[in-house]
Amino acid sequence: MVKLDGISSFVAIAEAGSISAAARRLHLSKSVVSERLAELEQHLGAPLFHRTTRKLSLTEDGSAFLERANRIVWEVQDAVTEVAERRGSLSGPMRLSAPVTFGRMHLGPALYPFLARHPGISLTLELDDRRIDAAAEGYDAVIRHGTVEDSRLVALPLAPSRRLLVAAPDYLARHGRPDSLAALRQHRAIYYTNRNVADWRFADVRQDVFVRPPAALRVNNGDMMRDAALAGLGLALLPSFIVGEELRAGTLVRLDIGHEAAQELIYVAHPEGRRASHKLRTLVSTLREHFGTPPYWDVV
Repeated sequence: MVKLDGISSFVAIAEAGSISAAARRLHLSKSVVSERLAELEQHLGAPLFHRTTRKLSLTEDGSAFLERANRIVWEVQDAVTEVAERRGSLSGPMRLSAPVTFGRMHLGPALYPFLARHPGISLTLELDDRRIDAAAEGYDAVIRHGTVEDSRLVALPLAPSRRLLVAAPDYLARHGRPDSLAALRQHRAIYYTNRNVADWRFADVRQDVFVRPPAALRVNNGDMMRDAALAGLGLALLPSFIVGEELRAGTLVRLDIGHEAAQELIYVAHPEGRRASHKLRTLVSTLREHFGTPPYWDVV
């Protein structure tokens, strides 16, 4: 009979990339995790990983089994959580992914009181700006900024997000102040590489307009984009939750070109086919209340 701890160990190995890393995540010895995997493979009659001296990679059977195994582990965890909720408490593991800058600046201060009120929750928060396959990588939910591009996700809005075109006063003194979409092409831009080439998208009456000024810098982190703008390298299109303090201090200036950047959203998304657990729904409610309407970073 296939054991649940073997399935859990397999999922942890697939997510962590090695038996050692999975053992650390599960708080078990490497030998125990290795034995559980070997027993599972024996029951299934097929190897789940290709083994080399440097790394493990999923076999074709392993890849096929992983999606079902993830679902099994999640369903058991959800069942355990539901029992705890019936007793009036929130408990159990929760694994989230969130963007680096938003997580550091705004998510952490909202999460810490939530976790203090619900000590039974064991949260793993991974800050990463890359696109996440929530189901395949074993996340309960992802927190993201932008538009929902994955149809396999169910999105729960947290707050509206405004992106603002900004520059340093020193840059504007040297290069002039753009006042139209066409004028942007005469300036240099600081781009966020985790978005596609059509990132600079502005709302118009009939359809969105895309502009692509020459690049001064391409980088995959919002903090560095803001700092590059502060250093006078060029124009940056950044969420207000990143540049609010700088705009209030006058170290960055918001530019009016007659068009607003297309509206976006900060949201929590969980894989479709899974109902949002009570602890996830409670977290969403807590975050909405903490951020406010409008969100506090937009209140001058």
